[in-house]
Amino acid sequence: MTSFIQQLQQAEQTNDSMLCVGLDPEPAKFPGAWKGDAERIYDFCSAIVDATKDLVSAFKPQIAYFAAHRAEDQLERLMAHIKRVAPGVPVILDAKRGDIGSTAEQYAKEAFERYQADAVTVSPFMGFDSIEPYLRYGDKGVILLCRTSNAGGNDWQMQRLADVPGQPRLFEHLAHLAHSAWNKNGQLGLVVGATYPQEIARVRELAPTLPLLIPGVGAQGGDADATVKAGRRAGGPIIVNSSRAVLYAGAQLDDFAAAARRAAQATREQLNRAKA
Repeated sequence: MTSFIQQLQQAEQTNDSMLCVGLDPEPAKFPGAWKGDAERIYDFCSAIVDATKDLVSAFKPQIAYFAAHRAEDQLERLMAHIKRVAPGVPVILDAKRGDIGSTAEQYAKEAFERYQADAVTVSPFMGFDSIEPYLRYGDKGVILLCRTSNAGGNDWQMQRLADVPGQPRLFEHLAHLAHSAWNKNGQLGLVVGATYPQEIARVRELAPTLPLLIPGVGAQGGDADATVKAGRRAGGPIIVNSSRAVLYAGAQLDDFAAAARRAAQATREQLNRAKA
């Protein structure tokens, strides 16, 4: 079986892209006659996928945007659609689950069996035993929240750990564990927000080969050039996510997918220029 990281590396090479398009459907923002119609979530997202599938290294559906509208069945259809039309592009289910024991086992089953995701985002707040059930799926990726893009992340992630030698910040200790003791099968990655390029660089220093999922470029104001320079290393891929700036680039029903493609293409080119 091809692992998530192998899929990611191949998609980045094939599509010459570090861009991940986040699929966060908000019916209130849908174009034209579809506006406000939650029954069109699949139609909207599948059109975005079809328009951008050769421009991305990954897709990232956010489960809450589907569940809030009782659209889990549409998410299942969307995941199957991506597998059909873009079989080489990995899909990251953005779920941010965090629990232990049999509950974590059910969340892993939900992500990897029900939705057929190639990777899932997970909160590590409850420790390694909340992560371990996901690692039983040996070909799947598990991407841990590390240094998130929101301002409130400072409440915990920037605090120093007095009981750990050197008193690292919480996000630093997590990056170290993810790169070493916790990464038993080479499945782990980390979420690091584009709004904090200095912390991206620090995480990359501590975890030189882990894939970094980097949200916050686009509508949240993260700088693409700074993000790439801070996070990209040989053997250490980055997955730079943009959601709203791509999804809602077009306001008209007859051109929204084409507008999304143009926005995705522009972002991909911007990221690639930063590699030089």
